[in-house]
Amino acid sequence: MLNQDHIVKNRTLTARNVFFISPDKKICAIIVYPASTGRDFAEILRVLDSLQLTTEHPVATPANWQSIDDDIVVVPYVPTNDAKKLFPDLKIIRPYLRFAKLPK
Repeated sequence: MLNQDHIVKNRTLTARNVFFISPDKKICAIIVYPASTGRDFAEILRVLDSLQLTTEHPVATPANWQSIDDDIVVVPYVPTNDAKKLFPDLKIIRPYLRFAKLPK
């Protein structure tokens, strides 16, 4: 955020928003940047890749996930037996936290 001491009275500042809209016209994600912060296009592409991946597979992408070669999280609503069939290298940390590589 901008330092309050540097804001000129009655001056309008913008907040830059990035909206991710699905093909069925639903907002999937929003990133809001304050006026003092530039947009991070690597993060925008990472979010887009994650949204596309998680739409097609029963997975979630963890923090710092970068590509399909990184571990993904198998969503909790997939039963473990089914998850083992879908993801042969499934690593179970907790029943609700299971990591795997995406099959090629």
